[in-house]
Amino acid sequence: MPLHLVGENIDKTRAFRQAEAGKLVHLMRGIYVDADEDVDQTVRIHAVRIAKYLYPNAYLSAASAVLLGPMRDGRLFLTGRRVQRQRIRTLEIIQNKAPDHPSVAQAVVGDDLGELRVHVSSLRQRFLEAFRIRSEHAASFDETMKEGISARLIDEYGGAEAAADAVFKLARDNDWLDEGRAADRFLKQKPAARIAVTNQAALDLIVAWHGAPIGNLMHDGFEWRWRAANPDGPPLVRQSTPGRLPPFIESLLPEGWLNRVLNSPDERVELRTGKRYMSNITIVERAAELADLPADILLTRLNSFATDHIFTGAYAGPGRGDIQDSFEQNLARMFATGATPRLSGVQIKAPMFLDADGTLMPATGKPFTHILKPAGTSGFEALPAIEWQSMELARAAGFTVPEIALVAMPDGMPAALVVERFDIRTSLDDRRCLALEDMTSVLGVRAEDKYTGTMERIAGALRTLSTDADADLLLLLRRALFAWLIADGDMHLKNMAVLKIAEPRRRDFSSVRMAPLYDAVTTRVFPNLQHDRMALKITGKDERLKRADFKRFASTAGIPAVAADAAMDQLVAALRRGLEQLAPPPRLTDGSVGAERAAVMREIVGERLRTFD
Repeated sequence: MPLHLVGENIDKTRAFRQAEAGKLVHLMRGIYVDADEDVDQTVRIHAVRIAKYLYPNAYLSAASAVLLGPMRDGRLFLTGRRVQRQRIRTLEIIQNKAPDHPSVAQAVVGDDLGELRVHVSSLRQRFLEAFRIRSEHAASFDETMKEGISARLIDEYGGAEAAADAVFKLARDNDWLDEGRAADRFLKQKPAARIAVTNQAALDLIVAWHGAPIGNLMHDGFEWRWRAANPDGPPLVRQSTPGRLPPFIESLLPEGWLNRVLNSPDERVELRTGKRYMSNITIVERAAELADLPADILLTRLNSFATDHIFTGAYAGPGRGDIQDSFEQNLARMFATGATPRLSGVQIKAPMFLDADGTLMPATGKPFTHILKPAGTSGFEALPAIEWQSMELARAAGFTVPEIALVAMPDGMPAALVVERFDIRTSLDDRRCLALEDMTSVLGVRAEDKYTGTMERIAGALRTLSTDADADLLLLLRRALFAWLIADGDMHLKNMAVLKIAEPRRRDFSSVRMAPLYDAVTTRVFPNLQHDRMALKITGKDERLKRADFKRFASTAGIPAVAADAAMDQLVAALRRGLEQLAPPPRLTDGSVGAERAAVMREIVGERLRTFD
């Protein structure tokens, strides 16, 4: 019996004891699964049973009333007393508020625990639900579903007129007059009237993951619609808000400097001109284009061409050039073609490829294996040096971080930082599917709102999403404390992510874990940021944090106090040792601006370690 529901097939005490013994996995209140089962698969198979257990007074609605189960992307639609969402691993239960006079019927759903009777929207109400305005429930219907329900109603009532009258009566009872009129038109329209008139500004883009199509991203000239295909891998893209880009796709789009360089007036133009993105995603207009795009596979490791943290290979990327051209202008030319991978984030950066001979070159038309982060301007010339030092301190503190090295740049430019990607395959035989989903996508937050989240919201998402929630929540606590100790005021929602991995022929993710630490930087060493605060609040605070604040966060996140204290003690001790033993390369001790800022950073970290209690 893979699913255990407290009060139905297991008592609370027994469930708790078996979870402590490692025999059961606790998903949320009252819901456990066998530890040796495929948890995601178990949740999906028993989706309706779980929903009925959590919300006994709700009923299946929208597409779920048609399918009597979740959609392929894991969404299960309910209607009940209130509007709410609940994610349990790959299952997302989406509930909207019931009308005043709902029309429901009874259906039977079976799983390996037996049959259960559930209430579902009646055919008439289901049809009206398909025409609700800007409703995620309505967006779950495709044209085939609408036409099927329409034909069924016409057959039941003996004609389109009678069916329309019956549907409109229910619409009037619930004050759904707009929906009733739309349903009336659909029922009465002639077959010829259903021939679509094509808007030539409309888009139908193919989204591929590791070169395999996973769905179509369509824009009708007014709004976006996502239609998942039927790939071998698990659902990666979800459209949580009707009409808007799916959060995962939106999180891939350029921001800041690159957005200004591309000068795309809107998302449509960017997605139409760009082709290659992070997380092994390609977006094209024609399927034939996929074969021409290189796969991002890491075959040459950065540490093979680095000594004492300095890149020893050959740099073949853009430089400052002659006096008329700036480095930024030369870098911008790389992005003039859609064959150059697009990067999100505000900081100037370039997609690069490290070949077997140790040449670091632009990834235009080549595998995208490394990211180059050049020095900034206007007081941010030391950014690569500060990020290198921040990342090395993170490594010393016990975090998993990507391989990095400082790169000597041409034309007298300050050193840049090169970072090795950790979200791509590592051999030609590697068949895993990998995706890096940042917290704006996980939480459904727009990129411009990346500073508006809280650590508590992230913890809540990880609790139901991670395949090892306890370990990841402890890691989140350590990440927050590390950001405070190094004065990182830029650990926002886009600078934290989960790394999703699917093994071949699996329909669910085998691993969803907090991604390695990236983009860490002490912001207080830069101009006008001397009083920079934490990017995300923790227990309602973003400044003057004490041990007690992190302990309160741990309690809220469900981390045992003993484990939280031990993790904080270990982190502080490891970071203190790392700071004492840090051996900066010559470029960070030569009296340059980077060296001066790096020294200031070490003083800041040392002071915070001394005063943390």
